[in-house]
Parts: sequence; C-alpha cells; structure tokens
Amino acid sequence: MQQKKINPIIRCWVTPKLPIHDVFELPLLQNKSLSAKYTFLFSQWLIHPIKRRLARWYLKLLKKFTDIKIIAVTGSAGKSTTSQMIFSILENAGRTISTLPGLDSVFNIPNTILRTPWGTKFIILEMSVEYPGEMDYYLWLAKPDIGVIINIYPTHLQFLGNIEGVLKEKGKLILNLSESGVAFLNSGDQNLVKFAKKINKKIVWFHPNPDPIIQNSLAAESVATYLGISRVSVRRGIENYKKPPHRLDILKLKNGTVILDDTYSSNPKSALSTLRYFNKITNEKKIAVLGDMLELGKYDEQAHRELGREIAKSNFEVVVGVGKSAKFLIDEVNKKSKKTKTYLFSNTESATQTVKELIKKNASVLVKGSRSIGLDRLIAKLS
Repeated sequence: MQQKKINPIIRCWVTPKLPIHDVFELPLLQNKSLSAKYTFLFSQWLIHPIKRRLARWYLKLLKKFTDIKIIAVTGSAGKSTTSQMIFSILENAGRTISTLPGLDSVFNIPNTILRTPWGTKFIILEMSVEYPGEMDYYLWLAKPDIGVIINIYPTHLQFLGNIEGVLKEKGKLILNLSESGVAFLNSGDQNLVKFAKKINKKIVWFHPNPDPIIQNSLAAESVATYLGISRVSVRRGIENYKKPPHRLDILKLKNGTVILDDTYSSNPKSALSTLRYFNKITNEKKIAVLGDMLELGKYDEQAHRELGREIAKSNFEVVVGVGKSAKFLIDEVNKKSKKTKTYLFSNTESATQTVKELIKKNASVLVKGSRSIGLDRLIAKLS
C-alpha cells in the first residue's frame, strides 16, 4: 500500500513515529481468509496503537515517581545476547525487566513496558532497527538513560541504503538520551569512533574482541560496572546467563559430530565473525552450510562473493549454499578452492537430506544464515 493512499488521521493513530512498512504493507495477508485479515487489522490498527500510548504514558509515570533506569541496546549484531547478559547481571541488584529475545521490537518494547511492575529498578529495551524512522518510534516510547551500541555493520541495506544510513538510524539512540544519559560504545568500531567525535554526550568505551560472546559480555560488564555492580556480581551474572537459541549454540551429535548453530540471523560482518570463531574451535573435517544474507540491496552479490572468498581460505571439505544469493558465494568457493566440494540448493527443505548424508563421524559443521531462510529447521532435523 502506498503512503499517499492512507488517510492521515488513520496513519497518525496507527503509527506514531512508526515507518509505514511496519503496519501498512501487509503482503502476508494476501492469501488469508477474510476473518483472518479482519482479526489482524483489528490487532494492528486498534489494540496495538492503544498499547503504544498506554506504554508511553506508563513509562513517563515510572520515570517521574520512581528511580527506574532505562537501558537501551542496539547494534547490527549481538543485541539480544548483550541485553540478556545485562539482565542476568542486574536482576540480582534489584527488580529488572527486559524485552524478550527474538521478538519484533515494534511490539516487544510496548509489551515489555506494560508488564513492568511499579518499583522496578532497571528496564532493558532491545531496539532493533530495520527501516529508517524506527528508532524515532522507540524513542517516542522511551527516553533512555543508558544507550549501548555494540557495532555498526552493513545490515538492512535494502532499506537503510548504506553503512552511513545504518549509523544515522542507530545513532539516534545516543543523540536522544536523557540529559544525564551515558553512551556505551565499542572502541573497536571505527564507525562509532567517528560518530563519537561529532556528538556532545558522555561516552564510556568498551573494548573490542574477535570472539562475539566475549565482545557482548564486555559491553554488558561496562554497563553493570558503571551502575555500581561489583565484579563478583558481574562475573556471577555472566556465568548464569542463558543464551537465546540459535546464537553460537554448540551441539554434539551421537556420532561425534559438532555443529555450530548460528542460524538466528546473518550479515556480512557477523558471518565473518562466526567463521573466525568456528575456525578457532575446529580444524578438521569441516563442513559449512550457509544460507543467504538478506536485505543487502545493491550490495547483495558483492557481500556474498566476499564471504565466499573467506570461506575458500578456511579449508572446508564441503560447502553447502542455501537460497537465491548463495550462488555467488558458491561461485567464489569454486574459483578459489579446488579441494572443496560444493552444493547449491534453493531452500532449506531441498538441502536437508543432502546435508544429513554429508555429515560424517566426528565432523565439524558450521550452519549460518538469515533467519527467514529457515536453517533452524535443518538444525532441528540434524539434532
């Protein structure tokens, strides 16, 4: 649906500060029954707008009459992990509420605010950005005291345009912190280093690390330390942290095969990070199952070819590509590594049987791809 066809009164009610894509472009409804369409629209156009306004009003009351601290986390990779690590540390220092991992922030944030009890000390909000303008909506709902940006990678370029567009949208979080707000930024991300020189905010830098789990824990530790949490409590919180599924999960099969499941999401930088992590923990009988990295726009072919060249350097016995753009990755592997056997499939279902047959005793298998490719379904059948 085009923006010009939407009544401005309806848009103002349904989408305060929210991009049109989130509510009015509904391709999933095309093959649904009439009752299903009406149920969906009733929820989208009445229930959720009411929830958003109630959540905004309620959080303002909490800020005015209690000492609640609002912590917002964004970045191109590691948001859920970092948010849940912060939660695991802070829940022992006072009542703490956090957005649930794996849910759409558009709905997750207002729902999280509305389930926040009076007297809560910390609320942690994961702010995931896909379209220009989404961060404006999150900041309409909540004005954070602490803003964390883990990294800036080329993600959702189909909508955000380029890396500058990614930084501009996610950077709004820092620019709109409360008066006494503090920004926590990754000192190893050059995009954030340049961004920091242009803003007038208090900044706490956390150190980079090539291991994504350690990187996220360093970000969480920085926030907790700033809030006065002892090192012992920080360590205990990280030890007790329960990782969301499909994020660097290590699975061991009965035949001795080890699978690294990182199928929750994928983008060029996170794919390289996962590859390096995989190469650190394995060294023989390596198999890669790689799904498309989505929403890269005009950078799609380039990004998949670059990943293919890196894969070719890593001495995999077998590489399986899944999806439309995986052909570029497989093409580069074939060019650069004559020893690697490759397969290409259009979808997860067609790849499953072949992958089952390929997995040898004591093999090491990397599985990585964007969530909507559905490689998590492959993992379920393998394990």
